[in-house]
Amino acid sequence: MTQRQKMPSPPPRNDDEPEATGEILLGVRNLSKRFGGLQAIDRCSLEVRRGTITGLIGPNGAGKTTLFGAITGFHRPDSGRVVFKGENITALAPHEIFSKKLCRTFQIPREHKGLTVLENLMLVPPGQIGERFWNAWLRPGEVRRQERENRDKAREVLEFVSLSHLEQEYAANLSGGQKKLLELARTLMADPDLVLLDEPGAGVNRTLMKRLTENIQYLCRERGITFLLIEHDMDMVMSLCNPVIVMSEGRKLMEGPPDAVRSDPRVLEAYLGGQYAAAERQ
Repeated sequence: MTQRQKMPSPPPRNDDEPEATGEILLGVRNLSKRFGGLQAIDRCSLEVRRGTITGLIGPNGAGKTTLFGAITGFHRPDSGRVVFKGENITALAPHEIFSKKLCRTFQIPREHKGLTVLENLMLVPPGQIGERFWNAWLRPGEVRRQERENRDKAREVLEFVSLSHLEQEYAANLSGGQKKLLELARTLMADPDLVLLDEPGAGVNRTLMKRLTENIQYLCRERGITFLLIEHDMDMVMSLCNPVIVMSEGRKLMEGPPDAVRSDPRVLEAYLGGQYAAAERQ
């Protein structure tokens, strides 16, 4: 993988809005998205700064996954803007956004089940010479050279995520946790600047969860890759992410360091609703 400059994480603060430290890599500006009568995203605004692992949490139905879809071109917003590295990408298609090094994973992995683990990775790099069938006749040497480079890179990535021993296994035969690691590996084949992870810990046993967490920390610290992740496992969020953004009813409720978010009454109210309010009155 291409070596990247190390980017430091911002220091924690003890208030709702962390100090603006570092370049704004992703900006969501007053984004809204409605599906029929459901207002999934409601004038949502947030920022992700380069070199951070930012958590995105909230109760079910808060609009987190829809927001990911709007950021990455899978849902066209009704209004608002998505700005990535200073460029308005709101109207771009998913493959165009991917080519700009903004990648995402899915809550339910979308591996190519009929291909091997290695082949799943080799398909990722965009603009491959061999994608045009006539190049196999006109430029066979270049096609073979690029395939070798992609194969070598894929094996390097598989070694990093500890899946080398499964490179010839069909992706359909992997466990849930292994598929999550494969999804992460596929994003790394694109040399991303920002990766959006949708519930990377869901269905993953504790051993693979630890490996996945360590991989994310290393990639941010040593490769300069920025992460925005949705996760319901609060232990994972609180140990991995800073800052943490809380969504409720389609918009940002608050943002802050993990300890501040954990104890904020608005967050407890969003998760527990009337149960929390009743307990406060007693």
